[in-house]
Amino acid sequence: MVTTNNRASNAARLSIYSNSFIIVFNLIAGILSGSVSIISEAVHTIIDLLASVMAYFSIRVSEKEADDKHPYGHGKFENISGVVEALLIFVASGWIIFHAVTRLMDEEKILDHSALGLGFIVMIISALINLVVSRRLFRVARETDSVALKADALHLSTHVYTSLGVGFSLLAIYFTGWHFLDPVAAIVVASYILKEAFEILSEAFRPLTDIALPQEEQQTIKTIIEKHTADELSYHMLRSRKAGPNRELDFHLEVPGTMSVADAHTICDAVEEDLKSALPNLAVTIHVEPQGYHEDTQQEQTQKNEQQAKETDLSKD
Repeated sequence: MVTTNNRASNAARLSIYSNSFIIVFNLIAGILSGSVSIISEAVHTIIDLLASVMAYFSIRVSEKEADDKHPYGHGKFENISGVVEALLIFVASGWIIFHAVTRLMDEEKILDHSALGLGFIVMIISALINLVVSRRLFRVARETDSVALKADALHLSTHVYTSLGVGFSLLAIYFTGWHFLDPVAAIVVASYILKEAFEILSEAFRPLTDIALPQEEQQTIKTIIEKHTADELSYHMLRSRKAGPNRELDFHLEVPGTMSVADAHTICDAVEEDLKSALPNLAVTIHVEPQGYHEDTQQEQTQKNEQQAKETDLSKD
């Protein structure tokens, strides 16, 4: 039986295979035609391959159980992979734009007209391969909630559009002889890649700052907790965060001081079961305390702060 984690790592492995094939395919066509836009796609795919390898290993690491060094698990390794992938894309985009501008300024360098047809075919085949692979990665990423796999899928999906753009620019050059379209297409590819990099960086980096779960998920959590605390119970200090595909939640549950430990534990189990049914990969920690304890503690702290402030003022005098 294939587990959820194995499905994610298998999908990442498929991305490695497809990128390796496309790199060879694009480099051959780029060298034969002299097209900087095809070469830019090859460089982009090399970055894809590095990112796919990182995604694969980050997913494998995130599958590990929590240990003494990582008591909260290894989920954030996926976020780190996504951040590094975005930075690699920025580097690749800069390289592509630099060489495209150089080609625009060097009017003597023109494409091999006889190889433009080969370049067009290679780009169409590359687009079809990336379309199939990226769709599979997106599907598995949604099912496993894998940040690294989603970043990899997003990266591959841009190749569908950029490969088609390069392919049709080569076709236009074949019929018009306007060789400047080649570096212009490369710059358009690089610009699209930069947009992609910002999206990946934003999504992968936010969980590293322990940002709370999305608003809709927080509302789901509150609705479930309030369903169990509608009568004589209450809660406060609700906190949440996400690491890779793993969600973490903790809050304080106030129960009557006369309630037994066993009854309080039963309530906590019911709340936890409903929460885990609503949100996948969720770890829940509930701190039980007697009703009124939170308010009493706050009042004591306020009084303590006021007393310290008075003592400070007296010492200044």
